[in-house]
Amino acid sequence: MRPPGTPEQLQTRRVRAIALLQSGKTYQSIAATLNASISSVVRWAQVHRKGGVKALRPKPAPGRPPMLTPRQKRRLLQLLVKGPLSEGYTTDLWTLPRIATLIGKHFGTRYHPGHVWRVMRGVGWTCQKPERRALQRDEHAIARWKTHAWPRIKKSPKTWGPSRLPRRKRLPPHP
Repeated sequence: MRPPGTPEQLQTRRVRAIALLQSGKTYQSIAATLNASISSVVRWAQVHRKGGVKALRPKPAPGRPPMLTPRQKRRLLQLLVKGPLSEGYTTDLWTLPRIATLIGKHFGTRYHPGHVWRVMRGVGWTCQKPERRALQRDEHAIARWKTHAWPRIKKSPKTWGPSRLPRRKRLPPHP
């Protein structure tokens, strides 16, 4: 697993390991000092012997580069915060297809709606399911019912008990 830190911080760590190795320190002491494994220190030394300090540079992250730049992602967040109504939708609910359309419209980048969630997770948004409530809902009446009617209806220890019906006797198994 990759240790925490930016690529530059990790490169500094590797260069420091080589400097400590050249000063006569042992692999074990360097690993303990830098909070690294001994095998990593040995690997860094081998890479340094073959390619010098250039070989200790960070490698680019594998995979396809993101289609939206960090600046575009910040702009996307601003657009999302304005809400779907500002984009002409009839409901105030962002869905993945709507966000995919928004990205295409404003940034000229086409995302499949099934992959938009990766972008959203990358900018710190999570999936939220809206609460379904009736339009005719009367909050005052609900609160009154909860305080007056519900305590009267709900089970209490004095009203609940086993039924008075006698238990059936078990029959012997069939031969």
